[in-house]
Amino acid sequence: MTPAPVTPEELVAHYGLEPIPREGGLFRRTWAGPGRPDGRPTGSAIVALLTGGPDDFSALHRLTADETWHFYLGDPLGLLLLAPDGTSRTVVLGPDVLRGQHVQHTVPAGTWMGARVAEGGAWTLFGCTAVPGFTYGDYEHGDPDRLAARYPAEAARILRLCRP
Repeated sequence: MTPAPVTPEELVAHYGLEPIPREGGLFRRTWAGPGRPDGRPTGSAIVALLTGGPDDFSALHRLTADETWHFYLGDPLGLLLLAPDGTSRTVVLGPDVLRGQHVQHTVPAGTWMGARVAEGGAWTLFGCTAVPGFTYGDYEHGDPDRLAARYPAEAARILRLCRP
C-alpha cells in the first residue's frame, strides 16, 4: 500500500522539528545512547528536514566521529564530501537505488560534508546516526575561503554550501 502524500509542514509538526544551530535545516534528536566515561553518549540519531529553498541547506562541516546519513522520504539529497586527502565526491541519497542513489551512506570522521535537496526537488526527510554520539564539541563549521583554496574544483559548490 502506498502511503498518503505528506508535506514538510506536517513532518515539522509530527516530529517537533527545530532549527539546527549554524548548520541549517530542521531536526530533532531521536536517540542518545547511555553516557560513556568521558560524558559522550555511546551513539546518537536525529531526523532532519531540508527544503529546496535557496537558503535551506546543510552547511559544510566536519565531525570527529563517523556519521551515517539515512534517506527516508521526499526528493533526492546531494551530499558533497571533501576528503582529507584533497579529493571530493558527491553521493546522492534517495529512493532510486538501482540508478546509483543510496538509502544510507557513512561519512568518515574528518571529512567535510554539506547537503542540499537535488535541483528541482521540494524537500527531503533524512536522518543521521553517529557512534560515538554527537556533541557540539565535535562540530567544526566550514570556512568558505579555506575550503575553496583546498578544493578549487569544488569552489562554486563550496560557496553555495557555506554560512558565516
